[in-house]
Amino acid sequence: MTTREHIASIPLTADDPTAEASIGGLVRDATAHVSTLVRAEVELAKGEITAEIKKGVKGSVFFIVALTILCFSLFFLFMALGFGFAEWFGWGYWAGFGLVFGVMLLSAVLFAFLGYRKVKKIRAPEKSIAAAKDTVAALTHRDSKSRGDDN
Repeated sequence: MTTREHIASIPLTADDPTAEASIGGLVRDATAHVSTLVRAEVELAKGEITAEIKKGVKGSVFFIVALTILCFSLFFLFMALGFGFAEWFGWGYWAGFGLVFGVMLLSAVLFAFLGYRKVKKIRAPEKSIAAAKDTVAALTHRDSKSRGDDN
């Protein structure tokens, strides 16, 4: 079922052009037409947003594939570094790969520390909490006044 099939259409002419319309009838018809128009606009927006989300998901799949290939390619970079260090410094292969491991371990520790410092700075949304408490207090106070309570 397409969007156009399940949205009622707005008639462009009256059902009976010879009939005299009352004010109430005109208001009722106008309300029905506005309601139909609003529903049609919402359905159109839903259709457009759905299409754009599908495009975004398809595009993000390409980024995920590229990132996956990059992650697997890093293995070969680290292998090359291990062999390269062993060759450049005249060491055994175990020493070259040990150096690569040490550099990777230090990098991981450094980034974990930086992440910890950033996460430690996260605070509760104090302004939002205060605003929510004020709203609850105002609504509770207003509700007790409308019931006639003397609180």
